[in-house]
Amino acid sequence: MSRPLPGPERSPADNAQLALLLEVAGTPKPGNVDRQRDLDDLRFEHFLTGAVGAREGLERAESGARVGHAFERAVAGMGRQGGGNTQFGCLLLLAPLVRTVASEAALSPSAVDRVVRATTVDDAVDFYRAFEHVDVAVGDPPSDAPVLDVRRGGDAAPTLRERELTLYDVMALSAEPDEGVPDANATEWVGEFTRSFAAAEGILADDGPVLDRVARAFLRLLAEAPDTLVATHRDADVARDVMQRAAAVGDDLVAAEELAAEFREEGINPGTTADLTCAATFIGLERGLEL
Repeated sequence: MSRPLPGPERSPADNAQLALLLEVAGTPKPGNVDRQRDLDDLRFEHFLTGAVGAREGLERAESGARVGHAFERAVAGMGRQGGGNTQFGCLLLLAPLVRTVASEAALSPSAVDRVVRATTVDDAVDFYRAFEHVDVAVGDPPSDAPVLDVRRGGDAAPTLRERELTLYDVMALSAEPDEGVPDANATEWVGEFTRSFAAAEGILADDGPVLDRVARAFLRLLAEAPDTLVATHRDADVARDVMQRAAAVGDDLVAAEELAAEFREEGINPGTTADLTCAATFIGLERGLEL
């Protein structure tokens, strides 16, 4: 019988695609699609198909393409399935992480920070164009930047070029909103991916099946901070309540099954926490997580 492919022989694009698959296969992840649960219009199979479709963009990041270009291509491929947006936020975190592995000596917070700070106006334009491929739930832009609403897609390009805003600059705007819950993915971008790296260390230090470790990482991340997608779909108070309910469960996967049923009934979908879980899984794989 053949042996599993060891981590060092997998490419960064391999590990990124594998992280997308492991994230959605982990269970229970209360409120999210996993291998045991579908949502009404978004199913497990859509995520598997999205992970396959994202491959070209991930390979471009590995080959040295600009972060924004690789991300836009990954989103375009991901969107070629019947469920719509499955892994937009995951890819927003994976693209710079894969690019970092390809261009830096080691995957570290400071290394990925150098990569995201080096993004350009063209990267920002590509980021906006990615919103034309799928319908992404987003909050309103800061009050002084309505012309930078990401829902404008490529139409925002003239403003981005006029103001010379890089993709890092755009992320900084979302990480510090006028009010409400900051965008957790944007906060990772401007904060050296702090939570993703910490969660990766938790996965590596854990034991048992990898999919259980991924699910426990999700629960710990959910208990740390309000989920951006929950705050966008509902409000900040609901997001904080979700955080507290996750904290009460801890990383007990049995107790989390009941919480998953409750969130499913209440229509609560902590999707941004899944994005961070995916990024953490990729970092763990790059650092030797064995399968």
